[in-house]
Amino acid sequence: MKIAFVGKGGSGKTTLSSLFIRHLTAAGAPVVAVDADINQHLGAALGLDDVEAAALPAMGERLSLIKDYLRGSNPRIASAATMIKTTPPGEGSRLVRVREPNPVYDACARPVELDGGAVRLMVTGPFTDADLGVACYHSKTGAVELYLNHLADGSDEYVVVDMTAGSDSFASGLFTRFDITFLVAEPTRKGVSVYRQYKEYAHDFGVVLKVVGNKVQGQDDIDFLRAEVGDDLLVTVGHSDWVRAMEKGRPPRFELLEDVNRRALRLLQVAADATYELRDWERYTRQMVHFHLKNADAWGNERTGVDLAAQVDPGFVLGEGVATPV
Repeated sequence: MKIAFVGKGGSGKTTLSSLFIRHLTAAGAPVVAVDADINQHLGAALGLDDVEAAALPAMGERLSLIKDYLRGSNPRIASAATMIKTTPPGEGSRLVRVREPNPVYDACARPVELDGGAVRLMVTGPFTDADLGVACYHSKTGAVELYLNHLADGSDEYVVVDMTAGSDSFASGLFTRFDITFLVAEPTRKGVSVYRQYKEYAHDFGVVLKVVGNKVQGQDDIDFLRAEVGDDLLVTVGHSDWVRAMEKGRPPRFELLEDVNRRALRLLQVAADATYELRDWERYTRQMVHFHLKNADAWGNERTGVDLAAQVDPGFVLGEGVATPV
């Protein structure tokens, strides 16, 4: 299952995504966690200290390796240099799976020990001073999009992505790459503004969107969120002493998380698991191609000097059962 956490900056999406990752890992599920936010805080939320978090390999700095591996022997892709963030897989492409070892994980993922197990953590890498004026952060999140485009995941395994704040993911097709998107919203006008943007943009693409109300202090806050987002409100979360301790760098054992918050995390998993029955690999592949062609026309063809439409394999449909070449 591919799961995104989105929301405006400061909404608590990183905290909630880290809690969900801990919940899944404690339940014994295989999990890949991805920090795709420009402010890289997921590692710290999962318990890494500053030195450990800073040492995580950046996917954005290993983009050439990622492209070269995923390209495989696909005859439609002349070189890794001609791949862009939206390039779809085709016959001969290498796919990635949650549980397997592969060169992408070797280069970009690091195990993080949590209560009850470990999670593979990958990070795009922060936007640095060296990037100012010469780079776009979307070029770094492009590594995440390529990974998701080539991911053949199943119902009992999870990829959880802490996304860029606000509506930045609409700069490409990244927002359509998930089985479910959890939008974390505070009970304020600003808190629900990102929800309205997501709802509008995602309407025509079959995106499953559920709202997680955060920093809720009482029934009035719940009523406000319900009035603003209606049935998209899945669950609300209030103050947590466990989270406060975690933010101080001293998290108790995860089993000591408050019962009300443990129930909220179980509801998130139930909602995510339910979307598996809605999964449509043909639509997923069509959307991949749709955004690839849009990006090719807008900038990709000029940037690479080739016709990127030729990369599309019309007979290929991504799916769990698709074989990948060695």
